Amino acid sequence: MTSSPFPVLLGFLTLALILLFLLSSAPSTSRSHHNRRLKLRSSFNFTPPLPNPESRQPGHADFYHFPFDPIISQIEMRREDREWERTHKSDVGHAPAMESQPEWGDFMDAEDYLNSQNQFNVTKRVEVLFPKLDLDPTDGFISIEELTHWNLMQARIETIHRTKRDMEMHDKNKDGFVSFEEYERPSWSWRFDEENSTKNGMGWWREEHYRAADMDGDGLLNITEFNDFLHPADSSNPKLIDWLCKEEIRERDKDKDGKLSFQEYHGGLFYLLRNYDEFTADSKEDNYGDAPAKKLFSQIDKDNDGFISAEELTPYIHNLHPSEHFYAKQQANYLLNMADTDKDGKLSLKEMVDNPYAFYSSIFTEEDYAYHDEFR
Repeated sequence: MTSSPFPVLLGFLTLALILLFLLSSAPSTSRSHHNRRLKLRSSFNFTPPLPNPESRQPGHADFYHFPFDPIISQIEMRREDREWERTHKSDVGHAPAMESQPEWGDFMDAEDYLNSQNQFNVTKRVEVLFPKLDLDPTDGFISIEELTHWNLMQARIETIHRTKRDMEMHDKNKDGFVSFEEYERPSWSWRFDEENSTKNGMGWWREEHYRAADMDGDGLLNITEFNDFLHPADSSNPKLIDWLCKEEIRERDKDKDGKLSFQEYHGGLFYLLRNYDEFTADSKEDNYGDAPAKKLFSQIDKDNDGFISAEELTPYIHNLHPSEHFYAKQQANYLLNMADTDKDGKLSLKEMVDNPYAFYSSIFTEEDYAYHDEFR
């Protein structure tokens, strides 16, 4: 009489199930840095903080750390658009409330990086973005230059998006141009002029500013010229740069001779310039005394006539009005400092994956990510 093979098969099956359970429940060290997820902050407001009109200065960028990830940038821009429509457009009716969570499915392929618990797969996302940064050279590392270039591209995309939105508001006849008559200056700028105007007045938001931005001289600003008008520090238009230098001179030119004496320069311009590395005085010198001020003055005063002209100020104008490139590099330095574990001055893919909070800290929390490795 032959015995049934069923008990033997059942025994093997039971043993296999036990082993499978033990393997699946055991902590995995090989996956400790893979498929990491960061959980969305439920209370985060995606609208970036607006500048305080009381402290805002014309021509100086209102800087905040722009998002590293284009997906996050798209979400923020959409949130801004909704708030802008609610504030500026009377014909849109009641604007929808600002949700506490973003509509991920509306943005590119964001849903591919999100699980059912609203946790974002940072590892997968960084692996997709890494080769887009690693371009010059393509060597498996992200240099400070590559990271700066990436940040600058993201900043410019956001800037032109806001410019197009502003242009829509000012372009009254919807011809794709903004005339000087159409432009409505910001309300806070009137107070700025009232507090700072001199006999000749300042050019900010006035026709001189507008004409300098009108590069082709047709009396209208296209989208590029209007963007330069709003962000002169980032313009390559020589007329606008010249105007910006003349404004710095005009603001401090007490005797109205079109140039700055040492006394006029020392009264404010020096203190704006001295904090930059290339102008920092020797540690043995008094940073606030006459010696470092005279040293810098002589550097700027190329013709040694004892005055600073607008032309002589031109090479230094971006120290007074930092461009987006300055802020892009500043943010790149911050990210490198946070994630460059081996301190070799560049980022590997592993370093970026191991330090996800450095790149997503503005909208994610690290809650539980170091201890759990979730599966989709």
